[in-house]
Amino acid sequence: MNCAKNKLAIVGVGHVGSAVLNCALSFNLAADIALIDIIEKKAIGEALDASHGTPFTYSPNVHIHAGGYEECKDAKVIIVAAGPSILPGEKTDRLLLADRNVQVIKDVMTAITQYTKDAIIIIITNPLDITLYCAQNLFGYPRHKVFGTGTTLETARLRRILANKYAVDPKNVHGYMLGEHGNSAFPAWSLVNVAGIPSDRLDEYFQPAEPLDREKTAAEVVSVAYDVLNFKGCTNSGIAMVACRLARSVLFNEGSIFPVSTTLKGDYGLSQVALSLPCQITATGVTRRLNVPLPAAEKEKLHKSAASISQVLRSVGLVG
Repeated sequence: MNCAKNKLAIVGVGHVGSAVLNCALSFNLAADIALIDIIEKKAIGEALDASHGTPFTYSPNVHIHAGGYEECKDAKVIIVAAGPSILPGEKTDRLLLADRNVQVIKDVMTAITQYTKDAIIIIITNPLDITLYCAQNLFGYPRHKVFGTGTTLETARLRRILANKYAVDPKNVHGYMLGEHGNSAFPAWSLVNVAGIPSDRLDEYFQPAEPLDREKTAAEVVSVAYDVLNFKGCTNSGIAMVACRLARSVLFNEGSIFPVSTTLKGDYGLSQVALSLPCQITATGVTRRLNVPLPAAEKEKLHKSAASISQVLRSVGLVG
């Protein structure tokens, strides 16, 4: 008897893609996982290695296999992690990857669209907002079905840093990093709270060793990514968790809200640029983008972040 099954395709199985695979298996996300990579033997090896974990107790019998882009035709979700990343010692700015990875995304999307325009596509490839803009706008793919991981990882880092400071579970820390997935990301302090206690009263309630320094904390959220890169040589565990968490919101039709990257259409007076704002994610992709209330200072930071991204979009010919 044939039955419907969740199928996940992962495009690019380097450091990040292989971490996505492991995370997807631990999440029990899909019954069928297809790995696609320009280096075919790499995809075959990753699939073979991962399949050896399926006989153990508590491991579902997932069909893990390598293949070409034809595997996308019946995928529910496609996670794109293709393309090179920043290496230790390189200048620490994701936007420098634009020239390398815009062409990668063009190749990937050209291949995917030969087989489907139904799957939800989650972009990881950096510079995230640049590659997402390319994927979302150049290939006639339904826009609500394509989004980038955005500042969901920065948001998780912010919550972890604040949780450490106030000795609380990070799941009780709420709020967002917004803007670029990169150096101009900023915390929307007006929205940050712990169990409903606003950020400007956290010191009063939790009495940390040192008062909250907003500028220092914002800088730490951005710089800690480069600490990970320089210490271990890549950043893959956190972003893999983000991609799989977003995929779960799609596959389970959760309606959860995350700061993912999408192309703005007049939001806060911004257009022809992709960046992160809170968005509701369901089985159909991005159901709605939430124009959360921001004070003037945070709107100014959002515009500065957009200007930084727009400059790169122009430099690679994606906007006029």
